[in-house]
Amino acid sequence: MNNLQDLVDPAVEWKHLNSVVRVQYCRTLKNGKTKLETRYFITSLSHKAQQLSQSIRGHWSIENQLHWVLDVEFNEDNSRIRKDNAPENLAIIRHIALNLLKQDESEKGSIRSKRNRAGWDNDYLLDILNN
Repeated sequence: MNNLQDLVDPAVEWKHLNSVVRVQYCRTLKNGKTKLETRYFITSLSHKAQQLSQSIRGHWSIENQLHWVLDVEFNEDNSRIRKDNAPENLAIIRHIALNLLKQDESEKGSIRSKRNRAGWDNDYLLDILNN
């Protein structure tokens, strides 16, 4: 599929669609091998390559930071839950918990300290859940 126009169905109206972007990148796997991957994006942004590349990098930066927090603070990568809908359901619960902990302004501290306190202090846990 070399033609980007093949990716977008012309019968579907794409309101404010300005660009279809193909990004090829090379990543190094944990075993040291490299892999060439391609991702496609549709966007309402202009077709300026610099603006598009900054937006894409910004998006993946946010995704990587979120994953890091979930892995480090919630030990998500070590979860052994793999059956049926359980992995997706628990990922949603972790995201909700992370968002609630981030919104809490009553205590200054890390997500880990807030999470620990919520586990030890039912009143604090209720405060987080009620906000």
